[in-house]
Formats: sequence, C-alpha cells, structure tokens
Amino acid sequence: MNVRKLTLAMIGSATLALTLGAAMPANAADADIAIVLKTLSNPYWVSMKDGILSEAKKRGVTVDVVAGNSEDDIQGQQRLAEDMINKNYKAIGIAPISPVSLVQAVANANKKGIYVVNVDEKIDQSQLKAAGGSVVAFIATDNLALGKKAGGYIVSKLGASGGKVAIIEGKAGNASGDARRDGATAAFKAAKGVQLVASQPADWDRSKALDVTTNILQRNPDLKAIYAANDTMALGALQAVKNADKLGKIIVVGTDGAPEAIDSVKHHELTATAAQDSAAIGAKSVDVLLDALKTKPAISPDNTPTFIAIDSNLVTQ
Repeated sequence: MNVRKLTLAMIGSATLALTLGAAMPANAADADIAIVLKTLSNPYWVSMKDGILSEAKKRGVTVDVVAGNSEDDIQGQQRLAEDMINKNYKAIGIAPISPVSLVQAVANANKKGIYVVNVDEKIDQSQLKAAGGSVVAFIATDNLALGKKAGGYIVSKLGASGGKVAIIEGKAGNASGDARRDGATAAFKAAKGVQLVASQPADWDRSKALDVTTNILQRNPDLKAIYAANDTMALGALQAVKNADKLGKIIVVGTDGAPEAIDSVKHHELTATAAQDSAAIGAKSVDVLLDALKTKPAISPDNTPTFIAIDSNLVTQ
C-alpha cells in the first residue's frame, strides 16, 4: 500500500500536526481516528508517531496525529484535543501531559459518543469519573516494572560491595515518572549494602538534571550510581559526572532508549538505558481504537479501562 500524502503543518504557534492519508483497500473504511500526543520534539514521541502511522498504513486506515509544542504545553494540547473532538472523529487516542490536564476533554468526547484510549500517561481515574468520562483502555509501558528493572540492573552492577545511589526523578506528580522512581526505589531498598541517598526531580530537563546531579555529587562524593527517569535527564546527569572527573566511576542509567542515549552507551559513557517501545505503544493504540469502533462497547464512567502493558528492554554494552 502506498502512502498518498504526508502533510506537516503548524497549528497556531504552539502545536504541530501531522496527517497521514493512506491508500485504502477495497474492503476498508475510513476509521476517522485521531491521536493527540505530548510533543514531537522528543525522539520517544517521534517513534510513537511512526508506530501509529505504520500500523495505520498496515490496517488501511487514516489516522491524524497532533501534538503540543513541548511536554509543558498543556494549554496547546488541550486546544488540540478539543479541536479533534469538534471535528467529530469517531475515536481518539490521548497521551495527556499530566494526569488531570485532559480530564474535561475526555468527558466532552464521551458526551459526543467518541471512544477514547489513554496512551502513556495515565489519566486520574477518580477525577475522570467525577467528570462523567471514561477511557476504553490504558496503553503504556509498565513503568513500575521498568524502574525495578533499571534499579535491579544497577544493583547487579554494584555487586556485593553495594554503595550509595541516587534517583533523578521527572516532574513531580507525573504518574509515569513517579512509577519509575518507585520501582527503582523498591529495587534499591531490597538490596543489601545499597543506600539511596537522594531522589530529586529535574522536570525531564537536561540542564536541571545537570544542576541537581552536581549538587548531589558535592554532598556525596562517594556516590556509585544514578538512575534517571528519562534519557534527557540521564545525559544531564552524565555531564555532571564528567565535570566531576568521575566518568567510568559512577554508573548512570537512563530511560527511553533515545538515539543519543544509545549512542552514549555504545561509547561507554551512559551505562545503560531502559528502552520503552514507544512505536509498539503507538501501533497498539491504533489497534485498540479500531477494535472499539468494531465492538462498540458502552461508554460509561463506571467502566474500568483495560491496562495493556508494553514491555521495556535494557540497552547495555
């Protein structure tokens, strides 16, 4: 099947939109699906977009993918979601910037009979129910398991001698980041000889992670390992380690499997990255949205969404 057109357009000053029109097989109908991502400025989300469009092409449907300008662009993403709802798509996937930022948008979509699938960042279910909204499914990496996997890897690298470790968290209150932090914390606390001396947010930001890690290293010059809740922060933490002339002496593990992080692992700088399969998350979101259109489940705030977990993989030497 050939792609007939690929259009990249700006929506206002704060948003990007990407539309794929795919050639339709004789027995396929236009599914009228839209998916609202956090941003397209991060390789993780670009990979998810690619997974969405690849699956759309495979399934012979048209999917519109839009995204905010950054992972802080809450208002821009809210406008995009409402715009998709007003265009009367039959099913919409959303990856909210925060657990509560798109609660009202989902409720508004449900009132119009639009199926919604929650992707990556979990919507606050209690607030969603109070607003009269519901989602068919929640599709994401099992972030608690990911954090445990990354933390467990660090423990294994430290060996019997153990040592002091630190966690660079994402944005406070972000469900995905909190789950990764909690998973890593559990792995560290379960290990003998491992002492968690700091767990601080750096808001998914590289320069903030550099500053936070610099401060942690000044207070703990004998630090042995760092886990960062995304690769952007891991690379900032790595720079702090380099600045302290401790490259190779401190384990640094990131999250996401971003191209720059994988390249860093190849060059023996980052120790590892826990790679999320964002392309698989995107592809699965298309499948679940199409299934909802086919099976037409009841839309009710009393429904509990199905959790569909996509596994992560450690990228190491």
